[in-house]
Amino acid sequence: MAESIDYFVSLISPWSYLGHQALMDTARRHRATVKVRPVRIFDLFAEVGSLPLPQRPPVRQSYRLIELQRVRAQRGLPLNLQPKFYPVDVALADRSVIALVEQGHDPAGYMADAFAALWVNEQDLAEPDTLAALLAARGFDPQAVLQDAASGRIEGIYADNTQAAIKAGLPGLPGYVRFNEPFWGQDRIEMLDAALASERPPYRAG
Repeated sequence: MAESIDYFVSLISPWSYLGHQALMDTARRHRATVKVRPVRIFDLFAEVGSLPLPQRPPVRQSYRLIELQRVRAQRGLPLNLQPKFYPVDVALADRSVIALVEQGHDPAGYMADAFAALWVNEQDLAEPDTLAALLAARGFDPQAVLQDAASGRIEGIYADNTQAAIKAGLPGLPGYVRFNEPFWGQDRIEMLDAALASERPPYRAG
């Protein structure tokens, strides 16, 4: 039987960008369904005790830059370490992904383009015009998607996804959940791959 993976993500996360295609490839290889669930990352941080980047100690900020270069090379992906439009409010961008899901579309390609817009192409994901162009390039109706994304219904799903990520035990993003077992970080995709291959039962904290 095909398995299902809950994919907790935010377009502001460079780690989500670096792991996005690897996750999709892993799921495709195992014929697993991916449920894309964008999260309010700073609400998640506040709940689990993580700090936004500017509030972290200098040693952690410096180490992050080194680690990003390692993973950039490992995954073979372009990445600006300090993109022009970062930090940025990605609430509408994240909600546009939810809107696509709710409209029955696969958002993976649009997400890849949005990640690249921020982390490679120096585009502003807070600008509706940027999102509209990305949506149109993938054949979606920008007005319909963005109008839906701005609705209270989609905002409610955004909040629900955030609470679900917290309940799942994820300390940050990206997060992948299989049978209620959380895998935190793009560097856990290979462990998720192994779990899917073995069809083992999930591990529990207690």
